[in-house]
Amino acid sequence: MSRTWHLGFGLVLTALAGYVDALGFIRLGGLYTSFMSGNTTQFAVAIGHDTPLLAILPALLIFAFFLGSLCGGGLSSLTPARWSTPVLLGFETVLVSGAYLTAVEDPSPGHASLLLALAMGAQNAALAHVQGFRAGTTFVTGALFSTGQKLASALAGRGPRFGWVGDGLVWLSLLCGSLLGAVAYGRLALYALAIPAGIAGCLTLVATVMTVLKSAPDSASAS
Repeated sequence: MSRTWHLGFGLVLTALAGYVDALGFIRLGGLYTSFMSGNTTQFAVAIGHDTPLLAILPALLIFAFFLGSLCGGGLSSLTPARWSTPVLLGFETVLVSGAYLTAVEDPSPGHASLLLALAMGAQNAALAHVQGFRAGTTFVTGALFSTGQKLASALAGRGPRFGWVGDGLVWLSLLCGSLLGAVAYGRLALYALAIPAGIAGCLTLVATVMTVLKSAPDSASAS
């Protein structure tokens, strides 16, 4: 896959992260499935207020995200570089689909949210090998800060005029995904999870096809 395709995939994945985060926030009453800074704060507040029972779910979400990152990093290390993105996206598809099926069978908020946190942790590894790439991750605070910094440089005439656009698009992708997630949950409830599962599956299929097509000429030239 070319860098352009990786960038496009990353923006879609960032929107997907915003989508599932909005669902998680609504369903869990203020906790997140991808924004671990927020969960860490919630965990600390629960411990500080001496309400350890309220700290259990944010702690489990943090651990699930960490475990997903560990699994994603492991898969990325063990997989040939050209197949890394399809494999990781396939892994994410399985987890998000599992979250959807779990939510439909068991409407309690805990189990499906842990699978989503696991998927979001793994998602960060999907495009980690693209140097300097910020999209496709589940956090955009850095992208928002970078947008402001690059815009300031552009206005001062010390940087590229449109160098801030890429980071701005990352933040906008998360915003749009979160908005769509909130609207979808309001209309479809837990069935809204079918949408990110389908998107992840489509991305996996496209990435697989593109990798196969790129591998074919390489194999032909080698022979």
